[in-house]
Amino acid sequence: MSQPTGIVLWSREGCHACGRVKAFLQEKGYTYANIDVAERDHLRDILEAKYGIRHVPVVEVKIDDTAYRAVIGDDLDRLTTLLENR
Repeated sequence: MSQPTGIVLWSREGCHACGRVKAFLQEKGYTYANIDVAERDHLRDILEAKYGIRHVPVVEVKIDDTAYRAVIGDDLDRLTTLLENR
């Protein structure tokens, strides 16, 4: 069984902002789990319950054993800071 990555990207195919986040994570060598919300309203329901939004990208970063922090949108500066300080 593989180790969890600690990074979860909520995205959808064709989303340019999602593509920027994917390219950034790959360029920096981060492994991440991707959740594609395309045509899956139940997954968007989860985003709405957690963050009050139904759009992507959302990147969740595990910061300790019990908590994740999220970056909503493609704010790569904020994502960099979060990844470096976890």
